[in-house]
Amino acid sequence: MEKFSREFNGYNKREVNQFLNNTITELEGIIQKGQARDAKMQQQTQVIEEQNRRLAQQNTIIQDLNNQLVHYKSIETTLQKAIYNAEEASSNMKRMAQEEANLIIDEAKQNASRIVNDALIRAEKIEMKTDTAERNLRIFKNRLKAIVEQQEAVVQEIEVLELED
Repeated sequence: MEKFSREFNGYNKREVNQFLNNTITELEGIIQKGQARDAKMQQQTQVIEEQNRRLAQQNTIIQDLNNQLVHYKSIETTLQKAIYNAEEASSNMKRMAQEEANLIIDEAKQNASRIVNDALIRAEKIEMKTDTAERNLRIFKNRLKAIVEQQEAVVQEIEVLELED
């Protein structure tokens, strides 16, 4: 702090007035600086509030995107499970179709074998009947021949008898 020189009724008025003017000027400068800082702080506060508002909007957007991501991941998981189940069902259907085809083929082979066996048995029976019929025909021919020969002998005897009479 400055010391003022002394005069008749106290301190030197000019020095005091000069000090007061300097102090007022300094205080006005400090006040102006304070007001400028306040204005700057208010402006920065507004910028910060705007940035906070934007951050809040961005956080809302990010939250929505995260929710959508969770939703799409859930859908993806569901689709993967559905694809896996469809592939498994397809594999099962192919396996079952192959098994059914094999069963049908086996059954067809058994039926074919049975049909062939039945045909062979019928052919054997027919062959046996044919052999029996041929044997019976030979026997019938032989008997018929014998009868015809006997009848011819009878006719010749009748002719011989007629001739003698």
